[in-house]
Amino acid sequence: MTVADHPEKLRHPEKAHKPDNPIQRKPGWIRVKAPTSQEYNETRNLMRGLKLNTVCEEAACPNIGECWKHKHATFMILGSVCTRGCAFCNVGTGRPDQLDPHEPDNVGEAVAQLKLSHVVVTSVDRDDLEDGGAEHFARTIRAIRAASPDTTIEILTPDFQKKKGAVEVVVEAKPDVFNHNLETAPRLYPTIRPGARYFTSLQLLARVKELDPSMFTKSGIMVGLGETREEVGQVMDDLRAADVDFMTIGQYLQPTPKHAAVDRFVTPEEFQSYATLGRGKGFLMVASTPLTRSSYHAGADFAKLREARLRKLAATAG
Repeated sequence: MTVADHPEKLRHPEKAHKPDNPIQRKPGWIRVKAPTSQEYNETRNLMRGLKLNTVCEEAACPNIGECWKHKHATFMILGSVCTRGCAFCNVGTGRPDQLDPHEPDNVGEAVAQLKLSHVVVTSVDRDDLEDGGAEHFARTIRAIRAASPDTTIEILTPDFQKKKGAVEVVVEAKPDVFNHNLETAPRLYPTIRPGARYFTSLQLLARVKELDPSMFTKSGIMVGLGETREEVGQVMDDLRAADVDFMTIGQYLQPTPKHAAVDRFVTPEEFQSYATLGRGKGFLMVASTPLTRSSYHAGADFAKLREARLRKLAATAG
């Protein structure tokens, strides 16, 4: 047996000893076509030329063909190696590389070349860095503003666990949307997100609103990991208590046999019922479909988010 036969053992060394979980066949409502468009290839070539990482590729996002056809890519900064080993994530884990000092400017250049009206920037976890990568996020936001002043910026950050002052540094750079995903119900954290703490993530989201009440906040979860409907409702309540504006809900898809197994495929009708439940709990927006991901249709959703806030303010004033 060679490494080439099992590349996930290199990519996810912490999972190498785990038994395989067979990957289930996806239902018809969740299958997507392989990317083949010219625009997809152009976007990929631009990322290669600027030596940039995207979560679209690293996390094996099922929407990459659709998004890259429209030249919508989610940039992944702070390198391509994560210091955590979450059971759901396909991003490589291990000892990270040193930060690339040119990465913020390269992201700004790519945003300008792609003529993006809205951009999403995420990252790996960098527990090895004193600030968790907060200043690198801030530099990237400033670089995008300099290269493409009209582009609205959405960030999807790590939890900055035990990184005092990190969230303040990022909020001060004034992204338009601050996103941090809870990922799943708290009961499942020990097996699905073992390096994280549910209430640490909630506190981060609440802190963003304390620092800047006008900043949009966003969070998301995956379903199909074994959570109950009651647990999803409780996560919604917790997010609303933190004054989170926008929630995303999507189907968990197992990347490799070494990752957590899919408990079940949630039907489109159940996703619609979650959207209805979330709107009833007071979110400005809820995106809930099998293929929903944090940055899926993010630009169009941001426009809707602003409109929803304006309607809410108008109703309150009236």
